[in-house]
Order: sequence, then C-alpha cells, then structure tokens
Amino acid sequence: MSGWVFSAFYDVMRRIPAGKVATYGQIARLAGMPRCARTVGYAMSGCKDTSVPCHRVVDRFGGTKTAFDTYAPGTQRALLEAEGVLFRPDGTVDLECCLWQPEE
Repeated sequence: MSGWVFSAFYDVMRRIPAGKVATYGQIARLAGMPRCARTVGYAMSGCKDTSVPCHRVVDRFGGTKTAFDTYAPGTQRALLEAEGVLFRPDGTVDLECCLWQPEE
C-alpha cells in the first residue's frame, strides 16, 4: 500500500480530539476511501509517528485491540480513559457519547 494512502488516514486521525474516538470505517470514509477500513488497521499498526493518536481508533462496536497495548495489557483502554472516554460494562467504548462527529 502506498505511503500517501496511510498519510491520508493519519491526517484524519490527527483531527480526533481527546476524549473522542473514531472507528476504522469512519477514518476510511473521511479519507475518501470508504471500503478501506482494514487498511486503516494496517496503517495504524505500522505508525511510528507520535503525533498520530492511533489509540483513539476503535472497531465498529467500540472494541479496543490488543495490538495497540504497546506497554502492557489494557494500554489502549487506559489511554482512552485518561482522556475521559467512557466504557460500557462489556469493556467496549460507549460510542453513543464518545464517537467523534466531525463537521464534514
């Protein structure tokens, strides 16, 4: 996959404010590539740029991914909770109140 594709995803991710999350599919749509949600995951896993808040991206159900637990199990959740993101009892992000709604 070309670097410009990943860059488009990273540009969208940088817009997600603290305390909010976006889904893989949402990032793909906002980058103009609506059928590339899986590619967003590839871009995140290879990202070494600390200005890209990859921890703010969750799956369509609000689930976090162990691949982003870079320091210890639960790292992604801990980072999100530190920003005020709410989780449901089943361990998923409460998307009703925490899903980022950009003005497109």
